[in-house]
Amino acid sequence: MWKFVAALVLAAASFGLGFYFGQRPVGTLQQTVSDLQQSLKDMSRNIFDTTMGIERDLRRRQGLIDAKSRIVQAKSELFGKNFGEVAKQLGEAAETLENATKGAKQDESILAVRALIGKLRELRLELSMRKTVSIKKLDDIQRDADRLLNK
Repeated sequence: MWKFVAALVLAAASFGLGFYFGQRPVGTLQQTVSDLQQSLKDMSRNIFDTTMGIERDLRRRQGLIDAKSRIVQAKSELFGKNFGEVAKQLGEAAETLENATKGAKQDESILAVRALIGKLRELRLELSMRKTVSIKKLDDIQRDADRLLNK
């Protein structure tokens, strides 16, 4: 009995779908399919762009965290008057940020990170020229890194 009812429902559904699509012109169905394809392309492009943006932001933030760690290490080395190690830590912090911003689009956050890289390299240059460097300069750079991380 159930088999007969299922076959009857299947036949009715087939007839109904055939009648429905038979009443519509073929162009309408093709237009609907092309609209669905276009909306699917737009949605996948949007998802891809969003994913890439998240990845770039994550890479930038990870670079800032690593650079901040090296800046803190440089501050501790400056207390110990180990100027060679301070210069090394500042150079590594600048290189970490440089690698984090490679291939990124030029927006305000990337430009701010590049400005921070410039400050780090300038401070490293001062150290290599045997100029005295105050803790305050390192504190300012650390605050800049914190500010960029909080954006």
